Amino acid sequence: MTQVVAALIERDGKLLVCRRPPDKARGLLWEFAGGKVEAGETKEEALRRECREELGCELAVGSVYAVIRHDYPDLSIELTLFRARVAAGEPRALEHNELRWAFPEELPALDFCPADREIVQAIARTWKMP
Repeated sequence: MTQVVAALIERDGKLLVCRRPPDKARGLLWEFAGGKVEAGETKEEALRRECREELGCELAVGSVYAVIRHDYPDLSIELTLFRARVAAGEPRALEHNELRWAFPEELPALDFCPADREIVQAIARTWKMP
């Protein structure tokens, strides 16, 4: 089981979503920023590193929002989603095809990666800003 982390980055009532590059697995599907946890990292450390690499910004990582397990044909993951906010810098699409700030109720209209779809529905129904 591969440990994966993702950030629910909040700003002005919106969440940051990222569109995967066309040449990667699940290309052009939407996801929340994040990635795999490397050996020796905590989940929070991995999330901060991934966002520096993918978005060029620093995150303040908050509480765990949800943990989801999903089996893809090529990979089984345990995805931990954290609430987060940008602590320094401005997110840029360094590894993604596109970035978008979206209101929670807009998320279900986007074509998300399968592992994210259940959480997207829950966010659209129940999201509350801290």
